[in-house]
Amino acid sequence: MYWRKYSNKEINKIIFNAINKNINYRKEPVLGIPASYLDPLTFYDDAPFLKDSAFITSLIENSNHIGCHTLTYSEPAFTGTQEIEKDLIRICAEEILSGDKEQQDGYISSGGTEANIQAMWIYRNYFLKEFDAKWNEISVIYTEDSHYSIPKGVNILNLNSLILKVDNKSRSIRFDLFQKDIQSAQKNGVKYFIVILNMGTTVFGSIDDIDEATNILEKQLATYKLHVDGAFGGFIYPFTNPRSNYNFKNPCITSFTMDAHKMLQAPYGTGIFLVRKGYMKYALTKEAKYIKGKDYTICGSRSGANAIAVWIIIHMYGSEGWKVKMGKINKRTDKLCEELDKLRISYYRNPNINIVAIRSKEITTEVALKFHLIPDSYDKDQNWWKVVVMDHVTKDLLTEFIRTICKYKSKKVRN
Repeated sequence: MYWRKYSNKEINKIIFNAINKNINYRKEPVLGIPASYLDPLTFYDDAPFLKDSAFITSLIENSNHIGCHTLTYSEPAFTGTQEIEKDLIRICAEEILSGDKEQQDGYISSGGTEANIQAMWIYRNYFLKEFDAKWNEISVIYTEDSHYSIPKGVNILNLNSLILKVDNKSRSIRFDLFQKDIQSAQKNGVKYFIVILNMGTTVFGSIDDIDEATNILEKQLATYKLHVDGAFGGFIYPFTNPRSNYNFKNPCITSFTMDAHKMLQAPYGTGIFLVRKGYMKYALTKEAKYIKGKDYTICGSRSGANAIAVWIIIHMYGSEGWKVKMGKINKRTDKLCEELDKLRISYYRNPNINIVAIRSKEITTEVALKFHLIPDSYDKDQNWWKVVVMDHVTKDLLTEFIRTICKYKSKKVRN
């Protein structure tokens, strides 16, 4: 797990060189592209600070990264910045997730939702084409703690679903029920499974037991493709738990979702989809004939500046710097849990993730609202409040949070 740390000067040189390789709307006779640089009355293209700001310049130049650039070829007008995206995909797939060299495809998506649905779309088409599957023979397996993008994708793609129960305390999959659920689905005619497992659920930060899940699938002789939703955990879990088997070394895994606009603090619209070579073809839109290389993505046109933003961030830290940063955030989360333990407040937390889900009965609504905590549900069945220890969450802020909990607890006792 290694990539270089660059200085600001080095980063600007690399990114400006990439931008200069793209088509130049100001200097070239561009007539056929239905786009241009950002509107100059709104976005100043001659501000003096731009010469030192590669990312803002890339926004103004407005490159379109439509397609999947890890395949054979893409839209030639923006080859310079496409190379930056390709390098970013390489780092995520090979350095962070231990993939073999040049054996993964991927692209920067609009977010984790799109990346998850992209995986489901690919595997649905894979089963339809390679196994001559019928629609009612394909089912998506996911847990009740999974992100809402999964049932959204089930709806969009017109698929069946099998929702796995989890233990209320440990948030672990109820494997005593899992095998029975698979058997029941197979008896009802389901032959192919799209399996979604979580590397950090949205509310709890829980990590699904991939070994136990795949053992059951293999035992039942299930035909399946496994996608990992690492939208939250993708940029922290591999660093806080380097011995994890949530990576491309695990032959059971075919694809991953990561999300740079969470832990990486990139702009929104920087989800990442990664998949083993040979599968992107199942998302090919042949009708995109006017696009060089055609399109393989749900979103189609997308800003090259988003890929540049993520590439810049990871190179500002380098792999060692990022590991240190994630370690510090995880230790800060450890300290919060130690304080909650002292107060005998019940909560759930995976020790390698910076999310702490506190039982709603343990803290008052006033405390939750004061600190902008997020419930597991805005409906009547709310049971948890979520704390996420992000970069802005200082030790002082956590100390104030604990003090406020104590204050309201003592007030409740007096009353």
